[in-house]
Amino acid sequence: MYEPVGSVRQNARVTSEHRDDYQELVDEISELLGAPATLENRDFELIAFGAYDSEGDLDPSVLDPVRTRSILTRRSTAAVRAWFEGFGITRATGPVRIPRTPEAGVHRGRVCLPVRHRGVVLGYVWLLDYDPGPSEQQLDAAMRVTARIGALLADEAQHGADLTRELRAVLTAERDWQREMAVAELRTALGHRADGPHTVVCVAPWPSAGPEDAPSVRTVPGATALCTLPWARAGGSPGDGQSLALLLRLRSSDVLAPATTAASRLLERAGSRGGPPVAAGIAAPRAGLADLGTAWEEASASARAVLAEPRLGPVAQWASIGPFRLLTALPPVAARDPAVSPLLSPAQAELARTAEVYLDRAGQAGRAAAELGIHRQTLYYRLSRIEKLTGLDLDDGEDRLLLHMALKAARL
Repeated sequence: MYEPVGSVRQNARVTSEHRDDYQELVDEISELLGAPATLENRDFELIAFGAYDSEGDLDPSVLDPVRTRSILTRRSTAAVRAWFEGFGITRATGPVRIPRTPEAGVHRGRVCLPVRHRGVVLGYVWLLDYDPGPSEQQLDAAMRVTARIGALLADEAQHGADLTRELRAVLTAERDWQREMAVAELRTALGHRADGPHTVVCVAPWPSAGPEDAPSVRTVPGATALCTLPWARAGGSPGDGQSLALLLRLRSSDVLAPATTAASRLLERAGSRGGPPVAAGIAAPRAGLADLGTAWEEASASARAVLAEPRLGPVAQWASIGPFRLLTALPPVAARDPAVSPLLSPAQAELARTAEVYLDRAGQAGRAAAELGIHRQTLYYRLSRIEKLTGLDLDDGEDRLLLHMALKAARL
């Protein structure tokens, strides 16, 4: 058809045991309809791209902006998704024709074949509309193929749900023996995928409608299992929201790039839903599954550190958060040191920031004053007020350490 097909199909790899089956079924639809087809899940993330060679039927102009992004980045934007869903594809049980709309980046009309299983839409097969277009008989035959795709997607979704429950059991176990049992069950479910190095990613707070509202494992490259867990917002209780936990298998314990990529992709998805700032943390790699509980604590702590100190993120590795490795391990009450508490009231926010910047700059008045945008004498005046308010001596190393830790911990 056109040159990008070969490279596109490499980029559109699917991390799924059914990827070859999906590819064969999409190729079958392409042959039936005489046009290239693409398969996306219900979140508009590319699963497979079918090539169809036909002399002169199509030309490179078919790669309009929407189609190009879908194929090359393996997903569509939230705006594109909303636009297409406006044509009723989520409710349709048969083919839906969508007209060309250049102002929306859609330079060619589309035919959407909803992929359903037991009445639930699980994805979409897309093809470019053309004149005269596929016949009703061809479309009926293609819809029968989508039913087979739906069965595969449903089977995979069920498998992912099972792993979701098992991963959640590992990460929420309250006793060592409970965790050991949960790890054994997860290891059995994963089979050979349980071997080798793994890491855990935390994305928080995850914009979730419920505890089961998590992406499919298949939509996150390299993901082994996903689940949502309770998340405590700043100053709140564990029931305030959700966090997303991702178990990811690594090719090498020295290379965390796949985890960073997966975390960035999840952050993009979370950000498209709106809501408060979202951050991601990545645990240190581990061999096997035995230490997943500790890995989850590290990933959660790293995400908390980013929310408290945005310069660390939006994705932070456990090894990169410095003193927050210690501070995140402290109970919340530890931040309420009686000496520092007067400085933590909203009325003293300016003094608290002055103290933290001064200590961050190792007590160098010139650097601290420049960052705060104030005269050095103003800085000295504020520091004297801080000493009177807290009773701490900023010339004493231990007092400075206490103040610095308490100010950092308060933002967690």
